Amino acid sequence: MTATIKLTTAQALIRFLDNQYIEIDSNENKFVRGIIGIFGHGNVTGIGEALQTERHKLTFMQGHNEQGMVHTATAFAKQKNRLEIFACTSSIGPGAMNMLAGAATATANRIPVLLLPGEIFSSRQPDPVLQQIEIPTDYTNTSNDCFKPVCRYWDRLNRPEQLMTAALNAFRVLTDPENTGAVTLALPQDVQVESYDYPQEFFKKRVWHLDRKALSLRALSAAATLIKNAKKPLIIAGGGVHYSLAYSTLRTFAKTFGIPVAETEAGKSAMSWKDPLAVGGIGVTGTAAANLLLKDADLIFAIGTRLGDFTTKSKFEFGAKDSQIIHLNVSAFDGLKMDALLLQADAKSGLENLTRALKKLNYKTSQNYQSHVAKLQQAWNTEVDRLYTAKSKHGNCQTAIIGALNNFMDKEDIIVCAAGSLPGDLHRVWRVEIPKTYHMEYAWSTMGYEIAGGLGAKIAAPNKNVYVIVGDGSFIMLHSELLTSIQENQKITIILLDNHGYQCINNLQKSQGCEYYGNDFLTRENKSGLLNGAPLEISFVTLAQSLGAKSYFAKNITEFNQALVAAKKEKVTTLIEIKVDPRSMSNGYESWWRVGVAEVSPKAEVRAAHTEMQNKILKSRKY
Repeated sequence: MTATIKLTTAQALIRFLDNQYIEIDSNENKFVRGIIGIFGHGNVTGIGEALQTERHKLTFMQGHNEQGMVHTATAFAKQKNRLEIFACTSSIGPGAMNMLAGAATATANRIPVLLLPGEIFSSRQPDPVLQQIEIPTDYTNTSNDCFKPVCRYWDRLNRPEQLMTAALNAFRVLTDPENTGAVTLALPQDVQVESYDYPQEFFKKRVWHLDRKALSLRALSAAATLIKNAKKPLIIAGGGVHYSLAYSTLRTFAKTFGIPVAETEAGKSAMSWKDPLAVGGIGVTGTAAANLLLKDADLIFAIGTRLGDFTTKSKFEFGAKDSQIIHLNVSAFDGLKMDALLLQADAKSGLENLTRALKKLNYKTSQNYQSHVAKLQQAWNTEVDRLYTAKSKHGNCQTAIIGALNNFMDKEDIIVCAAGSLPGDLHRVWRVEIPKTYHMEYAWSTMGYEIAGGLGAKIAAPNKNVYVIVGDGSFIMLHSELLTSIQENQKITIILLDNHGYQCINNLQKSQGCEYYGNDFLTRENKSGLLNGAPLEISFVTLAQSLGAKSYFAKNITEFNQALVAAKKEKVTTLIEIKVDPRSMSNGYESWWRVGVAEVSPKAEVRAAHTEMQNKILKSRKY
């Protein structure tokens, strides 16, 4: 007979999580580092009891906002190249719903995170329980059904024995490079504490293997032929380069064949800015060098990217006329975008296959093309130098602050960001040499990810200094995990740029013919009823101090540099606040972004913006 052990569903889940491992290239890692949670009546007596009583090696961290703790788990897994994760547990109702934005962020970024929300009673006998939403037309629906659209796998355990198939399916997705993202296992309160005689073998050490997928001979031949005939090829490196551990492979490939490399937000740091063929960020937030090359490229070789609108400049001037697109990606869904030739394979093994094929064809771009790339790269480096020393008549210049921070940080330090105007500036001008030192969440561009994400990155890389750069708008939206960083003795340094509102959206309004409206942090003017009174006075230094952080206020770049030196000596999470000119971020370089502009408006400027938008739409790729 099969040996069994009687455990509650929650106890069995904890025991299962503790025994999951992942392997790539013969390197084996414990896959689940631990659980971040906030307890309530929906999980404290189930998962909470199991965490207390089960003997395990999982770390438990106390979260302070459910959305924030999912961001921390997401950032941790991202920094770990998806080879290690945290699970997140919440109570039912609002606690669970708070995790939705975090789930969407993880899924959009193709990052594995396991969510364990509490659920109403499967028996339905105490219905309606506290925090239950009743759907009169479908009683099987609960608020946790909201996770379905933002997760790659979803299940509800209505019986203890269902855990076995649910857990295996959950980890099938969590460890699948092609389909990973957020996974939700909804856990009814009664089922969590019900027992079952589980087979002992369910709890054995289980290793999930990341077997590298090689290119098919047909796809390899087709791609090699296209590249052989290319005169002006351009590589776009995405996050898949990181998750495939293909940094050195990509750099060798580019050097061997003389092909310049641009990077998406997720791909940045795959190349060093000092590499002769590195041309920086691509697309809406890209460099002039990359976007000029993109405009004229006769072949675009995308590697491990979602090809989102910021990467493709909303498909405007994405390659020369009749240019070809090749896409190396483990996911056919991503790899077939924009009618690309799909090379469905692991990025590292795919590049190795292509390297061998192109060497046989003696392929290399012309010296004239490589010289052209070098001139564009040199011109862009000169522009970055200018932006790093730029001044503004109306306050501190944002690009100069970024330059000061970049020059101060060690090359091994990590920068973390997510939303507002800062991702554009960082993508363009941040100089990075070492892989995984640039941590940007820009698939979902979640305001509030920054501090929670900084904590996740720090836990993943405890021996590195982590700097979070964030605007006042994002900071106000979500900064609760600052407290968690102090509680966990995980120091992060927060650079808070105060521009009195949502200024990148202000700039977007103005660029499309609208007046600035609803985005500045102003008090209400009683006479007009509008938010056009005095600026809100917020002391972020005081706020950070109240949570136990050290904090500094810098009036100018000189004081900012002094504060950086002092902050590095601090032992706890530290915040540096500096006010910036709202109009001092960098502007687009050979880029365009499609947004909706009113077709009918009393303002001539809006009508003109609509006409310009439509003209560029007509010139864009249609797939």
